[in-house]
This record gives sequence, C-alpha cells and structure tokens, in this order.
Amino acid sequence: MHKVELSAGTIEYTDSGGTGPVLLLLHGFAQNGSVWDPVVRALSPEYRCVVPNLPLGGHRLPLRADADISMAGLARMMLELIAKLELASVTLVQNDWGGAHLVVAQDTEARVSRLVLTSCEAFDNYPPGVPGRAVWLAARIPGGVTAMANAMRIRRLRRLPVAFGWMSKRVPDAVMDGWLRPLLTQPEIRRDARKYLRSVDRRDTFAAVDALAAFTRPALVAWAAEDRVMPPAHGQRLANLLPNGRLVEIADSYALIPQDQPGKLAAEIHNFVRETP
Repeated sequence: MHKVELSAGTIEYTDSGGTGPVLLLLHGFAQNGSVWDPVVRALSPEYRCVVPNLPLGGHRLPLRADADISMAGLARMMLELIAKLELASVTLVQNDWGGAHLVVAQDTEARVSRLVLTSCEAFDNYPPGVPGRAVWLAARIPGGVTAMANAMRIRRLRRLPVAFGWMSKRVPDAVMDGWLRPLLTQPEIRRDARKYLRSVDRRDTFAAVDALAAFTRPALVAWAAEDRVMPPAHGQRLANLLPNGRLVEIADSYALIPQDQPGKLAAEIHNFVRETP
C-alpha cells in the first residue's frame, strides 16, 4: 500500500507497477480498492494497475475536515492523483461510483485516453437503487451513519437488499469485513462518509452527460445483465451517448462485477485495450 499527499489529504493506493498500459480503477461507497483485487490479479502481468482507496467509507485515512468530498470534489482528487503519480495515457475504469464521468469532464490535459464504465451511478439513479437511497437517508438522521455501520456487523443483515444483497452475488464476508472496518472503528471515517452522502446531487450525474457526449476517445460500457441497482437500460444509454462507445453485458452478476465476474470483466478490459492502441 502506497500513500500520496493531495490537497484534500492523504490517499492510499496500490500499484502493481510495470511498464504496461496504465489502468486506474475506481470503486464505490462503503468499499475500498480491494473490490478490484481479483481483476488486478488477472491483469497485472500485462498492465500497471493503480487502485486508490477513495474516501467513501472504506478508506483507512480520513481526509482533512474541510475537504470537498462531493462527487465533483472526488473527481478533482483523482485528476490530482493522476498528475502527482505522473500517469499518462490512462485507461480510467469505474464500478458503482459514477464520478469517472466528472473526471473526464475536468480532464483538460487529456490524460485519460480510454474509459471503461462498469455498472455505475448515472442519470437520475443517484443515489442508486434501494441500497443507495437507504444510506443517503441514514446520513440525514443524527447518528444514522453510525447506526447503519453497526447494523453491518451482523453478516446476515449485509445480504439484505438495503445493504449488499442486491449489489453482489458473491463478495465474501471477509472482503466486506475489510470494507466496513473503518466505518465501524473510526469516527473521522464516518464523518467523511456522511459528508459525501449529504453532498449527493443529481445535478452532478446529469452534468456528466455533456462530458461523455464530447469524449471521442475509445470507451467500453460493461454492464451486469441482472443488475438490480444500476438499471441495465442505463448501460445502453451510456454506450449510445459516447461517440466511440460500445456495450457488453456481463451475465450472472450484480453491480459489483469485479467481485461477481472478475475473469469475464478482466478479459473484456484486456480485449478493449488491446484493440484500441
């Protein structure tokens, strides 16, 4: 695990190293970069995989108290990270969180050369589905985030639709333990999560529409065919919106494709990068 100092605070990230094409892989709320571990294991022999722990509740290092943890603020952090690490010709890959759209919108130096959108927040689905709206509402109740986190100590509750039940078919409890531990043990992490949830604004996801329509570089949309949180119709809409976009559907998966179908997703990413030099 590496660390990088950004204007908002310290971000941890993993870096598989090497001289291959750079993949920057982004995760969603109440997770950390480990959601991508199975995909990184498949791709790291040929690719440099950089995976930050976004300050979305699964991170171990809280940001500064005045940090902007809105979707737009996090997008700026990712561009700052790309610049700090001197990454170029980045293939930006996102799952669950929808902020990669705004990364592209703010990428004035064109460091992102390809875009991979897997099942993610888009259009009016923000906060997304039943679990997204549940945590969004919890953040508006005093003590709600703490109560939500404590409920997730009970593994059977995690499998309910309001938690991870409709997010993944196969994510192991041990992996979820690692995602939830910071929320359960650090008040500052709960503060960061609460700030993000209270900043949720559909204007952010709609603001990304114009940016995606103007993104003329190669783009892949990989969507879970059985997704119950991110509407499959959104995958087709995004692929149609992107000038050089195409859609592939991933069978037997919910939204967290990196956990449910890592082999299939890794193969699609590999083929996409290989075919778009």
